[in-house]
Amino acid sequence: MTQRLTILLFSALALTGCRKDTLEEEPQAPIDPGTPSGTGVRFEPAQVPYPVLSTYRFFTGGLKDQTPNSGVLPYEPITALFSDYAHKFRFVWMPAGAKASYAGDHDVLDFPESSVLIKTFYYDNVLPDQDRRIIETRLLFKRSGSWYFADYVWNEDQTEAYLDMNGSITPVTFVDDGGTQRTVQYRIPSAAECQTCHKIQFDPIPIGPKPQNLNSNYSYADGVKNQLEKWVEMGYLQPGYPSNIMTTVKWDDATQPLDLRVRSYLDMNCAHCHADQRHCNYRPMRFAFNESDDLVNLGVCVEPDDPVAPQYTQIVARGNPNRSMMHYRLSETDETVRMPLLGRTVVHEEGLELVREWIESLPGTCP
Repeated sequence: MTQRLTILLFSALALTGCRKDTLEEEPQAPIDPGTPSGTGVRFEPAQVPYPVLSTYRFFTGGLKDQTPNSGVLPYEPITALFSDYAHKFRFVWMPAGAKASYAGDHDVLDFPESSVLIKTFYYDNVLPDQDRRIIETRLLFKRSGSWYFADYVWNEDQTEAYLDMNGSITPVTFVDDGGTQRTVQYRIPSAAECQTCHKIQFDPIPIGPKPQNLNSNYSYADGVKNQLEKWVEMGYLQPGYPSNIMTTVKWDDATQPLDLRVRSYLDMNCAHCHADQRHCNYRPMRFAFNESDDLVNLGVCVEPDDPVAPQYTQIVARGNPNRSMMHYRLSETDETVRMPLLGRTVVHEEGLELVREWIESLPGTCP
């Protein structure tokens, strides 16, 4: 009951905080006034979010094909957030002449006004026809110095997506990349749920586009290139960022050291809440990649604040996953104990196995 009241309180705060400013802002000049027959991206700060996704003209051709329009740049973090085995397309768009700037290896890029981050969630091999099904497209856009959420839910015909900030559940049965049939109750987040993860105190923020996550090669339509270099080439990033960026690794790349894989996985899946001024700042763990070289920040031999059961003696018990609270929470789907709290309804089996392998590799025992 207490948790439900907390969620309702967050909902009230988020809905109040996200929508009041929209009503009170003075009109701004459109970035691209466009016309119904225009071809360029359309983004009018005083009028967004639009009721339907197609109005922005982020994509050319069939909307479901997700072919980016001119100036809409695809990107991909080195390690991705787990979202019930959904695949994702990610894009960034900025108005002409606007550039992001480097703020730190582990900090989100400093984006200019009217920047838009676009993320589409989809499944392949959806039964019964084993076709692709797009579930939602999320936008984060910057206006008057603040970030705003807009979530678009796709119709059954896959021809359009409609603004909906109320949250909902979509059942999906599909065959995953390994050939296993799975069924998920995919959760499309509400405004309050978006706010829970994407915030510093009460201010909405992006999570993924940091130099540490983008310092890797990507296969663009015109060839393979480092993503940060491509952003500079596109005019989306100020040149002059450091050449020796501390970079995450791909969590499932077995050629990389086990500890770096785990730290990268926890950074993307957990650090946005387990950080100062974030949702779980009261917990002792700090999972950001630049902080997790300290094993104490990962919870190694740290007693849990609220032990769920006596057998979980440490957040991470050296060599013993079965006594580790981290392993237990990652293995649960009960929303009262699972971690992450939001963004998944099923266990990420491969991620859990990675964490288990890492815990078993830690030498010694906890006192």
